Amino acid sequence: MSVFGVILVFFGFRLPDLGTIAIAFIAGVLHLVAIYFYYAALKAGEASQTLAIMGGFSPVATALIAIPLLKHPVGGSILGFGLMVGGGFLMFASEKLNMRKILPPVLLASGFFGLVNVMDKIVFNRTNFVSGYVFFTIGTFVGAMALLIPRSWRRQIVKESERAEPRSRFWYLVNRFVSGVGSFLIFYAVSLISPAIVDAITGLRYAIIFVGAYALTKLRPRWLSEQFTGRALLIKTIATLLIVAGLIWLGLNGEHAAENSTARLWHRVRIATATHRSPPAGLLPTDVRLRVP
Repeated sequence: MSVFGVILVFFGFRLPDLGTIAIAFIAGVLHLVAIYFYYAALKAGEASQTLAIMGGFSPVATALIAIPLLKHPVGGSILGFGLMVGGGFLMFASEKLNMRKILPPVLLASGFFGLVNVMDKIVFNRTNFVSGYVFFTIGTFVGAMALLIPRSWRRQIVKESERAEPRSRFWYLVNRFVSGVGSFLIFYAVSLISPAIVDAITGLRYAIIFVGAYALTKLRPRWLSEQFTGRALLIKTIATLLIVAGLIWLGLNGEHAAENSTARLWHRVRIATATHRSPPAGLLPTDVRLRVP
């Protein structure tokens, strides 16, 4: 279904250079690898446990990979980033886990997601979002088609698909569509700010997983039933609050940074006006420069 991203060619597509195309294409293939380990981690443990701990590992992996490759590895709000990552690691420490079984796919998924995010940011720095995303989705599509090459895998897919009820198939496609929209929005966010910050913000999804799993366990135990002890419940609640606090701090810090930047801009305007000099070229929008003597 990722091939539908090609539709964006009608909305501002420009052909990038071959190097940028290659990075975007490889990132798309590696994204599929990251998803594989993501689901392997989900299968290895409970949803609220296994996926939640990625909220700590994945942003750190993204930041470490970004240090030698990007100018601003963690953006401008280190405190907000730290709060959200800290919440992710609290999720990790909330319960006893089978580390030998769960940790390898979690680390691999985190590492590949981090690499993909950084590669995408490099692409978006070289070209616009639409052009980069189109080749990224082509890479994911080609990677998905490659899964059909081994005959034994094709047989497994057909065999399991025949067993699925029509209702299950329908909800699976709905799930894939919603997941695709979410993935699109995440990569659009990466095109705007630091990928490590985006990854830390997506730690909110693991808080949502915790709240959703807890609600289903209490209200619909036939659908999903997980163990929530008093200690684990307390730590996960604190972790969720940390993630939310980091998100709020990040939003407020970004707003204050914008206000400070605007204040500095107009301070320079007042100085230039008071000294009867025009502001430096490119300092102000055209409509503002015309009003300055």
